[in-house]
Amino acid sequence: MTPAQQNGESDPGTGTAIDWSALDWQKELSNNINSVTQLGEHIPLSASEQEALEEIVGAHPMNIPRYYLSLVNGNDPDDPIRKLCVPAAEELIVAGAMGETTKDPYGDDKHDKGNGILHKYGYTALVVATEYCAMYCRHCFRKRMVGLPNDQTVKNFQEAAKYIAAHPEISNVVVSGGDPFLLPTDAIKAMLNALKDIPHLNYVRIGSRAPVVYPIRFFDEELIDFLAEFNREKALFVPTHFNHPNEITSVAEQAILRLREAGITVNNQAVFLRGVNDDAGTLVELMNGLLRIGVNPYYLYQCMPVARVRHHFQVPLKEGVDIVDQARQRLDGYAKRFKFIIGHDIGKLEICGRIDDKLILKQIHARQEHPEEASRMLVRQLTETGGWLDDLPEVSLV
Repeated sequence: MTPAQQNGESDPGTGTAIDWSALDWQKELSNNINSVTQLGEHIPLSASEQEALEEIVGAHPMNIPRYYLSLVNGNDPDDPIRKLCVPAAEELIVAGAMGETTKDPYGDDKHDKGNGILHKYGYTALVVATEYCAMYCRHCFRKRMVGLPNDQTVKNFQEAAKYIAAHPEISNVVVSGGDPFLLPTDAIKAMLNALKDIPHLNYVRIGSRAPVVYPIRFFDEELIDFLAEFNREKALFVPTHFNHPNEITSVAEQAILRLREAGITVNNQAVFLRGVNDDAGTLVELMNGLLRIGVNPYYLYQCMPVARVRHHFQVPLKEGVDIVDQARQRLDGYAKRFKFIIGHDIGKLEICGRIDDKLILKQIHARQEHPEEASRMLVRQLTETGGWLDDLPEVSLV
């Protein structure tokens, strides 16, 4: 067991052992750290840090479960788990060498059908079921809405289900957020039951980082029993979000096992992040660690150019492509199945690699109003600082 895993079984404030699997998941949320004063009780903060953090938290709330905070090495300012959950002064940077930022890099607003439904690809409907997460990740691309009042969450899932039922081109639904597993079990039951009998839905996905940051949720027998029951009637997948091997603790492994024993396939969508996993060794350890606990490496996302995220988390593509290729050289067939992805306004683009200073991409999903763009190849000129498709000039391969 690694130090992170050992820490993951202790209260971050007292160091006393905690059986995280025995806690009431709803009551434990009240112990989350969501103020700078509370944070200072667990991690040493200078006066200047406290002042900057107060400003950041005013714009982008902080919310850290005790469990996840226990994975942080409080004495190491460069600890990767700390970077993922604790606000940093870099979040005040809104412009810099990496280029322009945006509040909506994925084009959510353009495809908002109301009542929490985002319908960008003809065959997929995404339902933003809640704005609440167990933890507010500092790299979140929906940072503008998570934890804040907004009108992109579902008001009545029955109405969302009616929209999906009326569009036979929709073959799958992603229930997202926020984090849907932070809803009460009765609410999850109502949502999934509303989808169960729609004949053109082949499967349902519940996107969640809870197995990573709040595995406590999955020791609820009623939830697991219901998920297993639903999965027997309609295939259910859980895309989750491990970014660093230190997140693969014994508690997280138990939570994943409970999902797998319910017959659910768990896939991982990591984000490529400066200071967290931007070296080949860490990526190798992450992908191998995921397979060890039965999670399929699925996507590795290029960090989006989100305001207050890009300038400290995004890795230039010229550098990133080489790091990912170096990791793949050391991974076996199952471990290297993940796609390196740009989730862009125009659709999803797989980063295939580079030939000299030319980046080769393949578009794997396209907006439903431009179906002809799916499966096309793109070639862009790499630059030293370009971290996003829009930063790179179009060029030909020859």
